[in-house]
Amino acid sequence: MKLIIQIPCFNEAETLPVALAALPRTIPGFSSVEWLIIDDGSCDNTVEVAKAHGVDHVVRHTGNKGLARAFMTGLEECLRLGADVIVNTDADNQYNADDIPVLLAPILQHQAEIVIGARPIATIEHFSPIKKMLQKLGSWVVRRASKTNIPDAPSGFRAMTRSAAQMIMVFNDYTYTLETIIQADQKNITVASVPIRVNGDLRPSRLVKSIPSYIKSSIFTIVRIFVVYRPFSFFGTIGFSLFSLGLIIGLRFLWYYINGNGNGHVQSLILAGILLGIGFQTILVAFVADLLSANRKLLEDIRLKTANITKNEHANYPGRAANDTPENSSRARS
Repeated sequence: MKLIIQIPCFNEAETLPVALAALPRTIPGFSSVEWLIIDDGSCDNTVEVAKAHGVDHVVRHTGNKGLARAFMTGLEECLRLGADVIVNTDADNQYNADDIPVLLAPILQHQAEIVIGARPIATIEHFSPIKKMLQKLGSWVVRRASKTNIPDAPSGFRAMTRSAAQMIMVFNDYTYTLETIIQADQKNITVASVPIRVNGDLRPSRLVKSIPSYIKSSIFTIVRIFVVYRPFSFFGTIGFSLFSLGLIIGLRFLWYYINGNGNGHVQSLILAGILLGIGFQTILVAFVADLLSANRKLLEDIRLKTANITKNEHANYPGRAANDTPENSSRARS
């Protein structure tokens, strides 16, 4: 089996040599171990440093697309290169590379398709209290949305099988970590977690430019997760809450009206009407959003089946161009 270790990079010339020096070249259970760098529009000599330190493959973005895009580009390139298992790690050497075999063990034992390394968040000194709190909050949200039991959902140290990588499609531009776990649950991909170690801090986090921006981005990501992956629950909860509140206020007005005191509570009637209307409209939005979510899942299934068909055609006709179908080839020969 082929293992490819991918590292998304953005201006990582200083820390990349440390991270690469720790990566293994042989791992029990794999016939080959290769390294892939995703250069996300770096302005320094990240690519040159990577090649000088023996990286096997480099794929480049023409500009900075963000961590999530770099992660997806890496998965697509690993699949194209024929990887059976993919490991994702960071260029700042945050994760201890000696734990890669630990990360791969559940996959080799056929116990999981995606394995996520759980960091000892509480004992990491360079994590601020606010960041630790948000990390725990993000993990809790993912557990609620995905029905999994992953203690460190924001961890980027993870391994996945080829079949799992083919089914993953990240929509978030900020980070891929939370969304991929929720997708795994929806697509019946078995997810596991193993405890891993971390190294000392080599540079400040690129995702945490400032505490306010990190809080804003984290809240937006969490809300977006529920909107995209649990739309009926999200809009339905809001809609039923507003409708129920309007119904209570309306019944209160009705009580006063029956007892002859309705003239002094017209404001309650107006508020009840507004809340009932907004609540009803929001409930309708919940049904529409749920239908859109089902349509997205169908499109993702079509994408996966199309990719598999294309792969089989290329395997049967290895010399054919990407847009050359068997029918076109037959016509060309005739």
